[in-house]
Amino acid sequence: MAPILTVKDVWKVYEIGEQRIEALKSVNLEIEKGSFVSIVGHSGSGKTTLLSVVGGLTEPSQGSVLIDGIEVWKLKDAGLSTLRNEKIGFIFQFASLIPTLRVIDNVALPVIFNKFTRENRKDIYQRAEEVLTTLGLSTKLQSFPSELSGGQQRRVAIARAFTNRPTLVLADEPTGDLDAQSESEVMDFFSEVNEKEHTTFVLVTHSLDLAGMTDRTFRMRDGVLMNNGG
Repeated sequence: MAPILTVKDVWKVYEIGEQRIEALKSVNLEIEKGSFVSIVGHSGSGKTTLLSVVGGLTEPSQGSVLIDGIEVWKLKDAGLSTLRNEKIGFIFQFASLIPTLRVIDNVALPVIFNKFTRENRKDIYQRAEEVLTTLGLSTKLQSFPSELSGGQQRRVAIARAFTNRPTLVLADEPTGDLDAQSESEVMDFFSEVNEKEHTTFVLVTHSLDLAGMTDRTFRMRDGVLMNNGG
């Protein structure tokens, strides 16, 4: 099976004055479609930077990233936007919800404003409601972010990443604000989507327990990615 994600000799270097910071050092990674992998490492090890480069948000200093055979960093801005809208679901460390919109609007919005979507508004909202309900938020659809707890806001952000039915989910510490029970429910949801829809997951975490729930684990240390087995 052809890989859905290939990272070849990726470097990310920041030069601040005379200081040279190597956030990523010759990273190579190949992930097959339908895989569920995790990347563990301490804060500042380069995990988030790698996810940002893979997702088309931060341009690498060197190297290439291919998603479904498409060279991400050879695309122009419009092409990058299309790729992110059609193939990638992002779960960031912070919920970043729009405070003036209801929960269900926050989840549906990215797909509604995707000019390439073939779904009508009713179907998009139905999908948003289904995902929110699965994540235990069926009574919060009409609520505003300020009316939710931190953990509930996190689950809304998770739901938002699945509304466009992505083929690749990039999750950066997705359960950081959740209690143990909610964390378990979210991981069960991820596993179900992975199994039923063959969605590929790349999960960044500092938790070895969460990493142990994935099929394969990599370790990041000082910008270097190492295969941890699993």
